[in-house]
Amino acid sequence: MLQEVSKSSATIFALSSGRPPAAIAVVRVSGPAARLALEKLTGRVPEPRKAALALVRDPRTGEAIDQALTLWFPGPGSETGEDMAEFQLHGGLAVVAATLEALGRLPGFRPAEAGEFTRRAFVNGRLDLTAVEALADLIGAETEAQRRQAVRQLRGALGKRAEAWRSRIIELQALIEASLDFSDEGDVPADLVETVLRGAGELEREIRQVLADGGRGERLRDGLTIAIAGPPNAGKSTLFNWLAGREAAIVSPYPGTTRDVLEVHLELLGYPVTVLDTAGVRMSDDPVEREGIFRARARAAEADLVLWVVDATADGAGDCDLARRGGADQGSVWRVFNKADLIDSDAKRSALGEMKSAGDRSFVVSALTEKGLPELLAALGDFARDRLSAGDSVLITRARHRHALNEAAEALGRVAARGAAQEDLIAEDLRVAAACMGRLVGRIDVEDVLDAIFRDFCIGK
Repeated sequence: MLQEVSKSSATIFALSSGRPPAAIAVVRVSGPAARLALEKLTGRVPEPRKAALALVRDPRTGEAIDQALTLWFPGPGSETGEDMAEFQLHGGLAVVAATLEALGRLPGFRPAEAGEFTRRAFVNGRLDLTAVEALADLIGAETEAQRRQAVRQLRGALGKRAEAWRSRIIELQALIEASLDFSDEGDVPADLVETVLRGAGELEREIRQVLADGGRGERLRDGLTIAIAGPPNAGKSTLFNWLAGREAAIVSPYPGTTRDVLEVHLELLGYPVTVLDTAGVRMSDDPVEREGIFRARARAAEADLVLWVVDATADGAGDCDLARRGGADQGSVWRVFNKADLIDSDAKRSALGEMKSAGDRSFVVSALTEKGLPELLAALGDFARDRLSAGDSVLITRARHRHALNEAAEALGRVAARGAAQEDLIAEDLRVAAACMGRLVGRIDVEDVLDAIFRDFCIGK
């Protein structure tokens, strides 16, 4: 505990912008001696929240380091809730290094750890835990849809709702405690317990509605996975390269070229998608190729969608040699008949047309000439939108959120199912529900998750 107190009382500093060299470098300082940084390096403290041009000097030698903009944010009205200073320097390596070195020599100053600025904002009540997680998601967002979802969470989409639920649970706790402690008082209504049971039932239904979102928020954070699978020499790697927009996989006429699973991250209609190129599925005596085929089947079994690519000119092109996947929905395997440019038979074209219209999702394409590929790409975009389109109603974006809300809903469900004579058990279930909401926003018992969250932040945030 003493170590934690000492750690939080230090004044921290870090480069909070991109790695130099750059046009501008932002160095942030936060802690009880942040004002000292401005006094020692520039000789003055600007007006709060107003940028001022200043000459930054090394306090030890008096030598000029740079001419920079400086800002002063007195606590608690700052991002971290404590005194903060900021130096907006020219982004040269030597400038940044000299400034950080000068700050490091000041008494009580030390470099910030990963995510420490945000952690102090959380500790000082500037952000709840759902907003902290949203900030991490915003920094890591790769697509427009991920950015929108992170901004909604950062603005309190889940945190504010959870706080409101927690307040209502606490009100129900107060009622049941009144029933327990003052049941013999004349001014205590006789129907308090019934009021609590009804209120718990209403809260459970509200939370259950939020939980019934199909996991779209978590899916959007992680993105969809689309596996390209099929027999050897069907053109899987060529299709993979076309989707990637670059030569990400080796294309060869020899079977077994692809041995391991290759990945590329794409954005389809603003939604994140990971496309996998897998080894050709066939019988093989080569132990390395057999391992590749095993991995191909395993990754395909976990994918949200499998594009089963076959040579449209080969016999049995309609066969799909893919193990049935537990829990996979009916539309999770699409057939892609590749090498359509080599089809030289009207009968073959007619047979493919019949397969395509049989009800299963099928596409006739040529990865070489790009025939049919725009249609396939549009269908993949629609698939991503249908699976990931969250809308403003989706609140849950992490498994931690879902677990806490599910536990709270179960506790409230137990309350609603109890009889009026079970006040003690009702009070305990309400305590559990309130604790779940407290953990969700970070009010209580969250030390076990804090380190895992903040270690994913960059230094200076």
